[in-house]
Amino acid sequence: MLDKSYFTKVLDLADYITKTWDPKMKWMWGEALFGYSLSLLDEHLRSDRYTKFLTDYCDYYVKNPPRVDQSDTSAPALITYQMYKKTGNEDYKKLTDRVLYYIKNEPRLIEDSVNHLGNSLEGKFYPKSIWVDSLMMFSVFPSHYAKDNQDSEMMDIASRQPRVMSKYMQDPNIKLWYHCYWTKAKTHYPRRKIFWGRGNGWVIASLPMILENIGDHVEKENIIKIFKETAEALLPYQRSDGAFETVFNKVGKTYRELSFTALVARGFLQGHRMGLLDDQYLESGLKAYKAVVDALIYENDGIFMPEISGPTIPLPLFPYLGYKFIPRAKNWSFGLAALIFAAIEFDKIEKNKAKLK
Repeated sequence: MLDKSYFTKVLDLADYITKTWDPKMKWMWGEALFGYSLSLLDEHLRSDRYTKFLTDYCDYYVKNPPRVDQSDTSAPALITYQMYKKTGNEDYKKLTDRVLYYIKNEPRLIEDSVNHLGNSLEGKFYPKSIWVDSLMMFSVFPSHYAKDNQDSEMMDIASRQPRVMSKYMQDPNIKLWYHCYWTKAKTHYPRRKIFWGRGNGWVIASLPMILENIGDHVEKENIIKIFKETAEALLPYQRSDGAFETVFNKVGKTYRELSFTALVARGFLQGHRMGLLDDQYLESGLKAYKAVVDALIYENDGIFMPEISGPTIPLPLFPYLGYKFIPRAKNWSFGLAALIFAAIEFDKIEKNKAKLK
């Protein structure tokens, strides 16, 4: 195999997935983030490379209306809105509008945040709670939409989420994030100092995305503060190989987790580009990104991103075991999304270097 650049390898992976996967993916958070990352990659490349795959996804749900009943089923608006902007298809707008209605009208559980599992069937079997996941699944889309449409109500909703989430789930001393907050028990969960990697990854990757959309909103400076504190708290847990572990504050006791590592890379690289983080985070972000790309597997004419832990919920009993023993697999949609998010920032850095030469 020819030696390829760290960006080209991720492009090859994205091409492989879109050529071999059925675009009728689930209407769910992981697939939503993967599709959104492809749309951003097309924007970055100024291409229509992945448009057909994404419009086929939207067309399927035009014919098969999905449920929109929780944060995780709100995330696909990241795709439908992008494709509506690109094509002007009114059916895609109708799908997007269903999510806008949910975000605006779903009853609030605590301050301005909704029950993460919403009014879904799953939500009936889990304590009412807010999750760090919602910073990515529930908050990024409305910030994006509000920026484009001067929608002050949606902008306020998106901008308030980091403050509320930080208040209830960020450890006030360590500045790392717990997975969720149970409102009836009035406690973060897990109760012990167990910090799940990908959850903290959603935080560090989503906050600069939100910041880039909200302009000079009144919440901006506080979000910057939360972002910087989180970045500083994460930095010491990076392994010598550039990666982070799934329960990352117990180094050597769990396992390397590459979706989390890619999310940290995205957050650090974007934060540095926006002038929020200094050069040590650039170095750390590049090291994390390259660790993930170096781990890609080429076999049987395919390309695979390994060491991605499966979908994870905070188990009501023995949460640490739930994180430690969650199955891992290759090419989980959300892991691919995390890597593509990071690759876009990496390529921006490379292009900027080329301009300076």
